[in-house]
Amino acid sequence: MHRFLLATMICLSLLAPSGYALAGKDLDTVQARGTLICGVAAGGLAGFMMVDNEGKWRGIDVDVCRAVAAALFGDSEKVKYVPLSAQHRFTALQSGEVDVLSNNTTWTLTRDTALGLDFTGITYYDGQGFMVPKKLGVKSARELNGATICVPSGSTTELNIADYFRAMKMTFKPVIFEDIDQIRAAFFAGRCDVYTGDRARLYSTRAANSANPDDYEILPEIISKEPLGPAVRHGDNQFADIVKWAQYAMIEAEEYGITSNNVDEMLKSDNPTVKRLLGVTPGMGKALGVDERWVYNIVKQVGNYGEAFDRNLGAGSALKVDRGLNRLWSQGGLQYAPPIR
Repeated sequence: MHRFLLATMICLSLLAPSGYALAGKDLDTVQARGTLICGVAAGGLAGFMMVDNEGKWRGIDVDVCRAVAAALFGDSEKVKYVPLSAQHRFTALQSGEVDVLSNNTTWTLTRDTALGLDFTGITYYDGQGFMVPKKLGVKSARELNGATICVPSGSTTELNIADYFRAMKMTFKPVIFEDIDQIRAAFFAGRCDVYTGDRARLYSTRAANSANPDDYEILPEIISKEPLGPAVRHGDNQFADIVKWAQYAMIEAEEYGITSNNVDEMLKSDNPTVKRLLGVTPGMGKALGVDERWVYNIVKQVGNYGEAFDRNLGAGSALKVDRGLNRLWSQGGLQYAPPIR
């Protein structure tokens, strides 16, 4: 019996591909099309996904899609961006309208299972908070009993505030909108007392959408865990792997000091890890089913994770968001990439 099983395993191993992994239907579709279709948030969100003055999408979530395109095609510009509402985004992914969601989507158990999604990583570690006009004189979320709160429908935001107010034995009046632009307009017009959402979203909205940012205060309480990252459909493991490892490559590149400015010089490095990353020592591209220079292309065209963060959210942006939990693990943060080897 054991001899039979051993023979069967040997036969199966001989039949298995020794080179590139077998492409699934989603990867086949993307490669045949020659363009990645990326679902972003309707109305945009400064620092994460927003159309600039030249009509180009910019932001750290956009950079994830650009990194995937660089890995797949060697060209980070081969991306089509489709704006989606919070309610429609999952249907759009399930139906094949988009290949990947990269639009501040929170990774939860039900989305990962019941909705048939695969989350491929965490672009940004965040938590839900509250923003209020300073004129209200509110200094804590515990003072919001009876407040009117603007919330997006079909989001974890709506569920989190219900849980929080119930736990605090307080009440609130939800004003629910489907479109993020409607929420912003309603809050800044005074139709609701509170704007709630991921804290990065609050900082972004205050900086980019208010007439006078100093008129608004973000309260200190954080009421949830919001791990935000890209999602793909169940069913194509190789495509999910490429999205996953494109993001890990950006983190790993930062850890080893590889930037868009020095990546050409780093091709000469004697460090075995750097040589594997940049394809000087081949094998990682073949294992993933992409070109051996996939990490080189990502870093050269998009940058490492730290560059993307600083450019879109951090010191090099108008938002000046502290990296906090999104620092590398070696710097006290949570961003950690499995070894590329």
